[in-house]
Amino acid sequence: MPLVRAIDKGRMERLVVRATVQCLFADLDVFRIVTVFARCFVMALSGMRLCRKCSFLLGVRKLHTELQQSSRVLCLATGWQSTILSHSASTGPPSSSVLGSLHRHVGVQEGKMGVCAFSDICASSQESQTSPSHPIGDQDNRALDALKQSPNPAGSPVNLRSLFERHMSLEDLDGAPALSPFEEISDEEAIQIQAQPTLPPVSISLRDYVNQSETLQQLVLLGVNLWKLEQRPNVGSMLLRLDFQKDVKNRLLFLKDLGVEDSQLGPLITRNPFILTESLENLKARAEYLKSKKFSPQSIASMVSKAPYLLNFSIERLDNRLSFYQQTLGLSAEKTRNLIIRLPRLLCGSLEPVKENLKVCELEFGFHTNEIQQIVTTIPKVLTANKKKMTEIFDYVHNVMGIPHSLIAKSPQVLNSKMLRVKERHLFLQYLGRAQYDPTQPNYVSLDRLVSLPDSVFCSDVALASLKDFELFQKTL
Repeated sequence: MPLVRAIDKGRMERLVVRATVQCLFADLDVFRIVTVFARCFVMALSGMRLCRKCSFLLGVRKLHTELQQSSRVLCLATGWQSTILSHSASTGPPSSSVLGSLHRHVGVQEGKMGVCAFSDICASSQESQTSPSHPIGDQDNRALDALKQSPNPAGSPVNLRSLFERHMSLEDLDGAPALSPFEEISDEEAIQIQAQPTLPPVSISLRDYVNQSETLQQLVLLGVNLWKLEQRPNVGSMLLRLDFQKDVKNRLLFLKDLGVEDSQLGPLITRNPFILTESLENLKARAEYLKSKKFSPQSIASMVSKAPYLLNFSIERLDNRLSFYQQTLGLSAEKTRNLIIRLPRLLCGSLEPVKENLKVCELEFGFHTNEIQQIVTTIPKVLTANKKKMTEIFDYVHNVMGIPHSLIAKSPQVLNSKMLRVKERHLFLQYLGRAQYDPTQPNYVSLDRLVSLPDSVFCSDVALASLKDFELFQKTL
């Protein structure tokens, strides 16, 4: 179905007449005259109004016979202006009859092309040139021939049509012809077509986006486990919105300057991908705060690797946590730093489990304050250990094995070991008659050797038995 648009004929008429009068009373060369008329032609076309669909079709279809007819009107007006120039040079100023004739002629030509129709069916340009719908009269041809032969200021003849087509060619206005989906193409052209795969709007896996996302590609090279991140809510969409050059690269360089090893970058981001969205200024400020508390650069790098969320917390929170452990446990600044370096997640996790374990050690287990300090500084994991598990082990070691608080405080590793291992080895030593835990008696067995040695070393050095005998004894339990 053809798409139709109308041209304001009065606007076209006024612009052409105004340009003609300007050229008559100004000393302009041929190039300037053509430029003025071309500008008027473009201004006339700017008065057209197209919908969005028409504008799209106009951009991808050739301009057909209508624009060629408009160019003929422009050339015709230029020919009349040349005739008037020659007439004015011989007889003086132009008469009103000549201007009226030009006005009427342009109006007739424009009236014939008042409505321009653009069709989806392309007409060949050759037919448009050989069979014009608006033929030019003999008088117009004589005017154009006279203008072609008129010399320019430099003295050489000027071809008006070639000059106009060179500066405002209809081919320059043509858009590239759109390919029809029903048009047959050769095999060579089909091979050259590269179809970009479309991204799924919704997906349960980041695998569908890796080939199109530079951020995901670089994270994979760093060793980040995307399959773990995509299982966390909103993390996958967050990574897709990040730009590697603007958002990710600077933070990776900061971690590298902080002392984090390359092999630790992937596991760190896997555990804490939100560090990529944290403000770089905040990260630097928190690192400087730790340095001000006399944490060495190596210690800070180790702490960030062990506790990836460390730099996500504000300076106020970090300062409150350090003050809590120093005041509650009664530790010095150096011992507090050593405690945090060994277990940096103490600054990240909740304080409720820590407070509860401290009360259990003091009220239920019956340890003194100095014994609790010794246990905590030796095995910091006691502060975050499971209360039920730790209570079960303490009850067996203290009440069944008969070990006093002082020996448990000196060897607190037993509180962090497995209940099954403690029970199996104690019963095996008791079966062999070597369950001696008093340091003042011969054949003394320390709690550290009881729970920390591997089975082979325990059997050969402590139980003085073979590993096979220990395995057979385990089957009887």
